[in-house]
Amino acid sequence: MVFVEFTITYDRSSSKSMNCQNYATNSQIPNQFRLECDTRIMLISVDKLASILDDPDVILADARSFQEYSKGHIPGAVHMDLFAFHWIDTTIHGIEGFNSQASALMSFLGVAPGKKVIFYDSISGMLAARGVWMLMYLSHSNVMMLDGGITKWVKDGMPLETASRGFEPSEFSGNPDTSMISGFEYIRENLDSAKIIDARSPEEYDGSMVRAARSGHIPNAININWSLNLKPDGTFKSNEELSQLYDISLDAKIITYCQGAYRAANTFLALKKLGYTDVSVYLGSWGEWGNMNLPVEV
Repeated sequence: MVFVEFTITYDRSSSKSMNCQNYATNSQIPNQFRLECDTRIMLISVDKLASILDDPDVILADARSFQEYSKGHIPGAVHMDLFAFHWIDTTIHGIEGFNSQASALMSFLGVAPGKKVIFYDSISGMLAARGVWMLMYLSHSNVMMLDGGITKWVKDGMPLETASRGFEPSEFSGNPDTSMISGFEYIRENLDSAKIIDARSPEEYDGSMVRAARSGHIPNAININWSLNLKPDGTFKSNEELSQLYDISLDAKIITYCQGAYRAANTFLALKKLGYTDVSVYLGSWGEWGNMNLPVEV
């Protein structure tokens, strides 16, 4: 059970707010506010992480490369390089395969109902974001990202270790939340109604950088580079700053994509942090769309 104590604003056009203390057992809080409370606790600070490192119910996962992990990692962290697990098939069978792979990965990590899972990488980056999104998608809400990653951890004078840690596998099946994932067929049918955010670089978006059979972007998509979600120190920007980037109605249906759904996962978290509830990640992203006979814009 998760307990938090802070104040959220649930109407960006007004000054109304709600305290989320002990929200998990408070039946008086409407579902839309429960969702916002859930999404506001997906970032954890260096100090808070340091205070719970010895908690046996905490799983800490280093999502960087093994080379980086072996040079020094946060004490107690296991290594899980999620960048090694691309998935660009969003047919019905493809999504089923992804669900099986994702559940197997999280079982290997040791995810279980009572576990708090914390992912980190170099900064508040796309690798840790992918891990957080995957577990949210599999309906394990007790998952977080270390804000600022190991860079912030080291900057704040926290210790590292070099010894590798072993896994304690579980039997995690997960319950896929289909509202958090999109496939090419749905996007093709909803190009004029969905708000599509391309989280890639401007060069990938305008077609000057080619990373698939075809260049360009999904029709009607707007380009907001995922790196703009972060401050220079690698932590997430404030909600006020992010709101200036994402000037989109809170009730919009939003789909994020990039090349392989890693940068898109970071943008997913940025939008969730702002309180958007109807957000999904296009799992196949440009790695699928740009290699199929689908409409593109340049």
